[in-house]
Amino acid sequence: MSESDITWAPMKIIFLDPPAHPFLRDALEADGHLVDDHSSCARARVLSILPEYDGIVVRSRLNIDRALLDAAGPRLKFVARWGVGTDHIDLDYARERGVTVFNSPEGSKHTVAEHTVGMLLMLLNHLGRADRQVRAGQWVRRGNTGTELQYLTVGLIGYGNMGQMTARRLSGFGCRVITHDKYRSDYGDDYATQVSLEELQAKADVVSLHIFLEGNHNYVDRDWIERFAKPIYLINTARGQVVRTADLVEAMESGRILGAALDVNEYEEQSFVKLDPDQLPEPYQYLRRSDRTVLTPHIAGWSFEAEEGHARTLYQKITRAFA
Repeated sequence: MSESDITWAPMKIIFLDPPAHPFLRDALEADGHLVDDHSSCARARVLSILPEYDGIVVRSRLNIDRALLDAAGPRLKFVARWGVGTDHIDLDYARERGVTVFNSPEGSKHTVAEHTVGMLLMLLNHLGRADRQVRAGQWVRRGNTGTELQYLTVGLIGYGNMGQMTARRLSGFGCRVITHDKYRSDYGDDYATQVSLEELQAKADVVSLHIFLEGNHNYVDRDWIERFAKPIYLINTARGQVVRTADLVEAMESGRILGAALDVNEYEEQSFVKLDPDQLPEPYQYLRRSDRTVLTPHIAGWSFEAEEGHARTLYQKITRAFA
């Protein structure tokens, strides 16, 4: 079915965050739906008007919790999360209420994979440190000797959209890629070999996280790290609270973790809009000081192409469910 062939029962849809790309709103309105932007409204105002709407489009500004779902009433058909994480949505209660929840990891799977590989190369070749040194007038060559990726085993925790695209990009470097996903079965492919967590911990030189926060708070902690047979590099482009920062720092100090590349951290606010590093506790200050870290501001999933990708993905999912 092409988009031009779609027949809709018109719906009224509310945007609770500013749309990052015009495609979704434009496409919905072209299909005859009424779309309202209330991205600047306070929560109390949103709750008062929700009974008018069939659908919600949200990023992460507001919790989609029991109170909000109750306020929406029986008319609400769906919540479309522009992006990946759904930890601010009460999925169980939405299901109980018959509300379909969509998200759009397909939209940013390519840019997350590229960001992951970029951070890994920065770690292995000390690119951030070398850049800072040269800018400071230092010419350090032997001290920045790199490690070739082709001789390493990379373990991917989670093999959904992001993990699969990361494996595809790593395949060109000649490294061995293994993966463990506790939520799937029979998921190995030409780019990554499916293994148990125990085998991944026995063989990996690098570990990259590609899992949801739900059910995985503090997944990476002291016990998890100590189960690895050898020191590892750790990359997290998933969610900050998947990693217990204090235990990560302890492992870096002991040499159990050789370096860490973090696009996310456990101290981020739900909206991910701002962070004041100077106000964060000592474990994060260690990461800031260390020359064995690469830190970015939760941008692995951000690219010009990804914003349109999220919009098109959500439109397709809404179309399939309600056209």
